[in-house]
Amino acid sequence: QVQLVESGGGLVQAGGSLRLSCAASGRTFSTYVMGWFRQAPGKEREFVAAIRWTGSGTYYADSVKGRFSISRDNAKNTMSLQMNNLKHEDTAVYYCAAARLPFKWGSRSWTDFGSWGQGTQVTVSS
Repeated sequence: QVQLVESGGGLVQAGGSLRLSCAASGRTFSTYVMGWFRQAPGKEREFVAAIRWTGSGTYYADSVKGRFSISRDNAKNTMSLQMNNLKHEDTAVYYCAAARLPFKWGSRSWTDFGSWGQGTQVTVSS
């Protein structure tokens, strides 16, 4: 199992940018599909983006498509989420996660991800 730690959250004005990072421990990081989820107060945890173990395939929630970009560096055991043109509704705790195996590519269900970080708060002021 891989251990995950997020960083990079904070307070930003609407229209601004933030870059979240996820550091992984465990030599098998490169074999996992990785994802970002978020959870706002009183709401369900929702899918944000996912990336293949090779880094060559990605998909996004419609709400963030064109604004967010997911990437990974297997040599450094890290994953990132570049968030641009942030909106107030992007305010949430953001979690990085590693998918369970076998994984159905295209899944947006948090139940298909088995390892989670502790989360990092992103607050967008309007």
